Amino acid sequence: MKRRTAREKALQILFSLDSEGYDVQATTEHILDGEESDAFLLAIVKGVVDHKSEIDEKIKSHLEKWSLGRIAAVERTLLRMATYELFYYKDAPESVIINEAIELAHVFGDDKSGKFINGVLSKMMK
Repeated sequence: MKRRTAREKALQILFSLDSEGYDVQATTEHILDGEESDAFLLAIVKGVVDHKSEIDEKIKSHLEKWSLGRIAAVERTLLRMATYELFYYKDAPESVIINEAIELAHVFGDDKSGKFINGVLSKMMK
């Protein structure tokens, strides 16, 4: 599975977990729908779930005039994924991780999502 696809699937799984509170295993199986899983995908999902409170604190400390609860669920999930990759997984260059999050924001978010994601993640990297 390509990393872009793994990130898309991870976004869908984590979004469902955040929005509906489903079980990780059942949600993963449902989203993959018979498709073979990937170590990278599972690392992102498990990492975000395991480190969610620390990740959320890091995100909160870089938000201006926003609270985590006010951020759209797609953007919040993308920020969590990218923050996990940037600070815990560290298997790709920062620029690649940020760019991937922005690209996913363009696909799954609204017109301003990419710019918002870029702004918050860029602040984290300063």
